[in-house]
Amino acid sequence: MTASALKRIGVAALAFATLVGPAQAQTSNGGGPVMLDTTGSVARPVRPAAPAGGVQRTTAQATLPFSLPSIFAPQSQPAPGGSGGTKEWSGEDGASGHPQMTAQAIRDAAANFDNCIASLWPEAARRGISLESYRRFTDGLTPDLRIMDLMDSQPEFTKALWDYLDVLVSDARMQRGREVLAQYKTTFDAVEKAYGVDRYVIASIWGVESNYSTQGGDRSVLRSTATLSCIGRRQAYFRNEFLSALEILHHGDLRPEQMKGSWAGAFGPTQFMPTAFKRYAVDFDGDGRKDVVDNVADLIASTANNLKKDGWQSGQTWGYEVEVPRGFNYMLADRAKQMTVAQWEQLGIRRAGGKPFPRTSDKAFLLAPAGSEGPGFLMLQNFRSILRYNPAEAYALAIGHFADRLRGGGPFVQAWPRQERVLSRAERLELQQLLVQRGFYRGEPDGQLGGETRKALREFQASIGAAADGFATAEMLERLRGR
Repeated sequence: MTASALKRIGVAALAFATLVGPAQAQTSNGGGPVMLDTTGSVARPVRPAAPAGGVQRTTAQATLPFSLPSIFAPQSQPAPGGSGGTKEWSGEDGASGHPQMTAQAIRDAAANFDNCIASLWPEAARRGISLESYRRFTDGLTPDLRIMDLMDSQPEFTKALWDYLDVLVSDARMQRGREVLAQYKTTFDAVEKAYGVDRYVIASIWGVESNYSTQGGDRSVLRSTATLSCIGRRQAYFRNEFLSALEILHHGDLRPEQMKGSWAGAFGPTQFMPTAFKRYAVDFDGDGRKDVVDNVADLIASTANNLKKDGWQSGQTWGYEVEVPRGFNYMLADRAKQMTVAQWEQLGIRRAGGKPFPRTSDKAFLLAPAGSEGPGFLMLQNFRSILRYNPAEAYALAIGHFADRLRGGGPFVQAWPRQERVLSRAERLELQQLLVQRGFYRGEPDGQLGGETRKALREFQASIGAAADGFATAEMLERLRGR
């Protein structure tokens, strides 16, 4: 997964993984889906309870320019009931089935944690991190094994897209968003002029990711990324994040107590991963520090810089709600099938509410997240930019819609099929397995309904004469069962 894709997934964005799927590996990490938690109060890192079976801590064998006992001294236990991820690891194998997620592999890696952290010093030195900084910031680090359960968690039930939108684009959140836009108008003016990114989209990301800085993760970014660097199935990816976190601290842009966030290392009100911070963070107010946590000017500008570098087109919107005609060929509802708005109009697509399209030469793809029974959307380049910020379609749709509401727009014109029941994970897995048996799906069933599953379902629907919209319903599952 690219750093920009993984760097943040908000409170609700991954809570409803059925429709959107978790953030999927795309290019660089070679791993599977990752789900990020962002709830809880701020607390300092704590030493986890010993995992089942016991772990014997060891010291590094390599020759190092510092004393290991002082570097890796145990941390004190928190008071009972304290925050900071005190819940113990289950001691069970991970649900992914990955060999590095077995209970024994986790125990073995935890026993070697000190060796692992010590072995990263040469790479840290190559990045310009001083020995003094390395010693100071790694002193007392211990693995947070509870992360292993969170990494492989697979919720049995998820929310429907419309419920997801109801939660994120609520009256209370919109009211607070308007207050934030007014409170920081001067800053939004300056950032919009400098980067050309819509202020309402930036305000929406801030609201969705942290409810305007009122909700955030409680885990030490350094400890979380150190744990994932040495334990579990995505160590290569997270070693880069861990070393990047050390770079941030060494340069003095942020303090350790500011870098609190999700178990996977996303931090700040708009959720930056350490590598994303290095790529996109800016010192907009010129105070000598890039502070995306407590400095509003840097926060807003860095988020805008992120979107701009990910292809944001100034002066354009993210997309349009559209009416899809009866009998439409939903095989065209694919992110890879991009046409001009004029070409979509020739196929019968109309903007919802009878409004005209501002520019019919814009290129767009059709998204039909609730199939033929729900609204359709023509998505432009800026929607793709939001997807690079977070690869879940439901998240990007929520951001775009939230931005429109903050701008003064109304709710969606068309109704969602709220009568449809969301499939459980077991049912989603069965649906994929049945598609495999019938020769429509060639992937590995995992219970996550991504693009390949939707494509396979569309092919099955077309084979039985149903609307080939790729919408996984209880009725479609029954049809696959042959009932």
